[in-house]
Amino acid sequence: MAKPGNPSAGKGKKKGPLKGTGGNGRKALEGKGPTPKAEDRSWHVAGKRKAAMERYAAAGGKGRPGQKPAPSRAPKVKAGDDTENVTGRNSVLEALRARIPATAFYIAQRVEMDDRVKEMLSIVTQRGIPVMEVTRPELDRMAGFDGVHQGVALKVPPYEYAHPQDLLEEIIGKGQTPLMVALDGITDPRNLGAIIRSTAAFGGQGLIIPQRRSAGVNSAAWKTSAGAAARVPVAMAPNLTTTLKEFKKQGVFVLGLDGGGDVALPQLELADRPVVIVVGSEGKGLSRLVTETCDQVVSIPISSAAESLNAGIAASVALYQVSTIRAASE
Repeated sequence: MAKPGNPSAGKGKKKGPLKGTGGNGRKALEGKGPTPKAEDRSWHVAGKRKAAMERYAAAGGKGRPGQKPAPSRAPKVKAGDDTENVTGRNSVLEALRARIPATAFYIAQRVEMDDRVKEMLSIVTQRGIPVMEVTRPELDRMAGFDGVHQGVALKVPPYEYAHPQDLLEEIIGKGQTPLMVALDGITDPRNLGAIIRSTAAFGGQGLIIPQRRSAGVNSAAWKTSAGAAARVPVAMAPNLTTTLKEFKKQGVFVLGLDGGGDVALPQLELADRPVVIVVGSEGKGLSRLVTETCDQVVSIPISSAAESLNAGIAASVALYQVSTIRAASE
């Protein structure tokens, strides 16, 4: 018989119940049931948003408690929380002319004055925007590795994107025939800036970019657009395919650009209709879902000496062709 206090005391005896539990432990194995929806969890961001909506409605705001806002009236989406530095004389001047709410204007010491710089100084003085005289190395840092500042920079808040449906309604409300560009997988902001510039040059009224896997309107896009980003609105679509399908329901024709398209650009017959031209990335082209959504897939005839066109150039050629056809039919 083992002595009291011996660690080996009771060894060999079975521990725990010798009989079944009668199902008492089954609930522990079954878990807590399905996970509640995000909006039903009070600690989740979606739950807090829902609660805020209900409080807003209860306080006399539009809509009923718990009612989701209509997609066409979604608030503008901000690119982020950090400010951007717009550099280059054309870009800065256009931003100031468009009354972008800038927070500071930077000018290089002993900068060469021209009419653009004089107009910038006049505008910032009238609007009370702080003027900072800095060294060129400091402007080099603000412009980035491959940026060209030409002695000036402007600090602006994050870009505010329109909602695609609001953009379409605004164009139609002005009595214009919609001509928009949608980007599918364009991740280089310089390509985005170039397409914004071409859209402005050939009478387009706006661009649409997807919320994910896409370049945004940042300082590089501002610079490449040569200031056109201040005049041509860019809308952000939560889902590009869904947005294009909604546009089709409202009479807008979706034209995709692809080297293997079934219609050559010179034979395009839909140019005088409301259209949105979809441009894919240079490497992957249009995605499968977007291609299936297009009313027509259009190809641009090119010489065999070139394998493909840059996305920005392809968009420019297509926009020029559409604007030319429209001008001839007026």
